[in-house]
Amino acid sequence: MNQPIARLALSCCAAALAACATPPPTSGSTLPPSLAVPAGQVLVLKLRGNGVQIYECRAAQDDAQRFGWALKAPEAKLLDERGSPIGRHYGGPTWELADGSRVVGEMKARVDSPDGNAIPWLLLDAKAHYGSGVLSHVASVQRLNTSGGKAPADGCDSAHAGEERRVAYTADYYFYSAGG
Repeated sequence: MNQPIARLALSCCAAALAACATPPPTSGSTLPPSLAVPAGQVLVLKLRGNGVQIYECRAAQDDAQRFGWALKAPEAKLLDERGSPIGRHYGGPTWELADGSRVVGEMKARVDSPDGNAIPWLLLDAKAHYGSGVLSHVASVQRLNTSGGKAPADGCDSAHAGEERRVAYTADYYFYSAGG
């Protein structure tokens, strides 16, 4: 898809989603209050992340004899509601769309997923923006409805220091602007 058409498609998608002021659906659960976006923010885009959480076996900062799996970075495709890839998610954490816009988040709140085998649900504040597309005005990002992605339970010791494990995950990402 060429850039002007991709920008138009993303703009139309964002406008349609912004008109919908309903809170994000969550797999039959109520959204924990700590993950609610600030009053006045409006939903501009919802995407599905499909990829991996990359973990590295590292010594603990406070005890060089103790090892554990530490998150290195996510690596995922961002899919629209038809399942078409329109961007990617990677370390930072950063979300980047085909329109050239990017947002970097900073964790504000974290709640364990109702699925005990899944990574936590998050609320992130935008700490940096790049480009002039859909993500250039994002103020908050929610990661909800996660599946998979948790760090391995074992296999990390001094003999495996520096090894990486890639754990499959999916999540819904909701992007909000300050409204107005």
